[in-house]
Amino acid sequence: MWEKPRAQNEALKSMALIGRNTVIRGSVRSDQDIYIDGAVQGTLEVGNCRLTIGPHGKADSGARAREVDLQGEIDGNVETTGTISIRTGARLIGNVRTAGIVIEDGAYFKGSIDIVTRWPAEPDSNLTTAEEG
Repeated sequence: MWEKPRAQNEALKSMALIGRNTVIRGSVRSDQDIYIDGAVQGTLEVGNCRLTIGPHGKADSGARAREVDLQGEIDGNVETTGTISIRTGARLIGNVRTAGIVIEDGAYFKGSIDIVTRWPAEPDSNLTTAEEG
């Protein structure tokens, strides 16, 4: 009998899943990574986690997350503190505010992009300034 590797099993356990035949009307909030392969009609707030819209997934809403991996469709604005990846075959209609973006060949995007700078939480104490030097 074949078993999935332990690391993969642990990753799946820590991820919320909205399945292919599921439709949610209303806001979705999660404090863990979430994978959507169904439909969501309402806002998506995933906080400091990863949001994945699978190849059959569709979100008619805005989305906020640390990171977004889009393989399906989003009709709404997206905001990430990390990066958004719009994969081949994916479709995004809306404005994006992010620190980084990847748009693969064959993806569709219509909207504006606002790139924001990631700032380190605390300065590195190992760096010296010219004044100290």
